[in-house]
Amino acid sequence: QKAGIVSGLSANLFAPKGKMTTAQGVAMLVKAFDLNIAHMQFIKEPKASDYFTNIPDDAWYAQSFLYAHLNGVPLPKDVDPSQRMTKEQFAHYLFHAMTAKGDYAFIEMFVMIKDEKDITKEYMNSIQKLILGKMTELDDGYFHPKNEITRSEAARMLHAAVEFAKNHEPVPKQPVEQPNIALTVTKVNDDVNKVTLSWGERPNPGYGISVTNIEFRDDGLAVISYALREPEPGKFYPQVITEAKVDTYIASSYKPVLNNPN
Repeated sequence: QKAGIVSGLSANLFAPKGKMTTAQGVAMLVKAFDLNIAHMQFIKEPKASDYFTNIPDDAWYAQSFLYAHLNGVPLPKDVDPSQRMTKEQFAHYLFHAMTAKGDYAFIEMFVMIKDEKDITKEYMNSIQKLILGKMTELDDGYFHPKNEITRSEAARMLHAAVEFAKNHEPVPKQPVEQPNIALTVTKVNDDVNKVTLSWGERPNPGYGISVTNIEFRDDGLAVISYALREPEPGKFYPQVITEAKVDTYIASSYKPVLNNPN
């Protein structure tokens, strides 16, 4: 609270036992770890609606969701900002916010959790790391992953994570190699062109590419945003070389250009 990270519902009310919405939780994480986009470059100014279906660009929390997403916090595209956060969700987003600027070294061991079967599989690594780093603890061996997290529980976990980050030197993240996306234009008729985005040949059909947005600008450019899909962990795919590509159609009066999502 002194650092301006945690605030009350009003000037005199913190409501420690109150539940935390996803909007409140994401805003808290972005502020705590100073997630921003000052180090990134974009063809056009990014907006929350470019990446989320339920986040209005004029909402008070829109910038927080945008900054969190662009710094690697794995928020679903259809995330509901008004939904109350579970303990496992907050833990997962907290871990990714903390490691947005670098990875930390943790003891290589697996903590036994009595209600492990109730934990969403993709959240397990984050929860394990928070326990090993003493940023959260078990309740007689239980984590209670599906419980709605209270404001005081979130504040305690966040405080511990901020202290952990202060006292441990992260390994800076290496720059991510930008994917080589080919753009080709094929005339359909005098008014329409087919634009194909190709990620090249991939080892299985689990890889894919999709068009997420097209901005038609006054300068005659059609700025195409795209998203890449990688194979889901643990899912079986036939080992067949497949070209990851997608087609879209635009008016021939516009020149298509790519907007790299990263």
